[in-house]
Amino acid sequence: MATSVTPIARARSIRRAREAARAADRNSVLLLLPVITLLVVGLGAILSASSVIARFEHGDQFFYFKRQVIWAVLGVGVLVVASRIPYRLYKRYSGLIFGVSVVGLVATLAWGSIRGGSRRWIEVGPVTLQASEFSKFAVVVFLAAALSRKEGYLNNFAHFFWPVAGSLGITALLLMMEPDLGTTILVAATAVAILVASTSPLRYVIGLASLGSMAALGSALSQPYQKERILAFLDPAADPLGYGLQPLQSLVALGTGGWFGVGLGASRARWSFLPNAHTDFIFSIIGEETGLAGSLTIIALFMVLALVGISVAKRAPDAFGRLLAIGLVSWLTFQALINIGGVAVVLPITGVPLPFVSSGGSAMLANMAAAGVLVNIARATARGYGVAK
Repeated sequence: MATSVTPIARARSIRRAREAARAADRNSVLLLLPVITLLVVGLGAILSASSVIARFEHGDQFFYFKRQVIWAVLGVGVLVVASRIPYRLYKRYSGLIFGVSVVGLVATLAWGSIRGGSRRWIEVGPVTLQASEFSKFAVVVFLAAALSRKEGYLNNFAHFFWPVAGSLGITALLLMMEPDLGTTILVAATAVAILVASTSPLRYVIGLASLGSMAALGSALSQPYQKERILAFLDPAADPLGYGLQPLQSLVALGTGGWFGVGLGASRARWSFLPNAHTDFIFSIIGEETGLAGSLTIIALFMVLALVGISVAKRAPDAFGRLLAIGLVSWLTFQALINIGGVAVVLPITGVPLPFVSSGGSAMLANMAAAGVLVNIARATARGYGVAK
């Protein structure tokens, strides 16, 4: 009897392995398709949005575009490497990753350059790095590792509190010292998503989120430029040449685009009407040049990324993989939501870039690393590495 069962079991095992391999390829494609599409769209949008200011500031209309192409190539390399590193290694080195992130934020406060009233950038020769972009990844890894280790103990408040205080608390404090409220809110929202996906009691999560919201509101009202952003959101027309300039010009650009846009490279907002057109407000240029159709396409790509990321998290082989995937996809999705919401003036402007699209090297590398780790989790899940927990 045993001899007749063994070949059948072996055949079934081979069939499951083949199905898992196909699932791995399918999940990888579904993750990579929106990422690469957004990357290419971003390069085209930056070429248009930055041409005027690049010629004015550097005498070369392709200055920002060429620089972003370099970052995009490096980002693809980071994605490939991250997709091949077993994601469980991040759990082993989560403390080191977080420690390096903290050192980067402290170094920024000590030696960083000041722009627009904030100290957020470290200049190393011709290269400018933003440590806050990498802190997002560090918090996700550290919190996912800590909570997965404490799965059976999170009903105890001390076991819940210390991982959160050790990752989110320290990072938020350093970010607010820059100050960078937008990134602080994003990191906090991502942390809440990880906590909800963990075995943490909901009452603890709600209490933490409430305290964080009050702290963010208090900080926003205490800083003049943050208060102006809230006023710009509530009534941008009250000061159309001051704090209301960006949101009003953003709405003009989006409205000018109509259904199908004014045409690629034909943006009017880029002619110094819309500040930060190639960075935080790149979505306005896309909306102007490609219309509502192009804007909805960008939103749809982020929705695909979010849905596939959630699917990967649900099927992750272990608790760490599940929480890590949830954290990474929440970070990318929330950041896109916050950026697009600010550009469309349905949320206050926070100054966070649009993932994979906005001009910026540090953000590009961090975002591509997150996408690569998601691909690795997807492959590990589909091929049955580990036992689900």
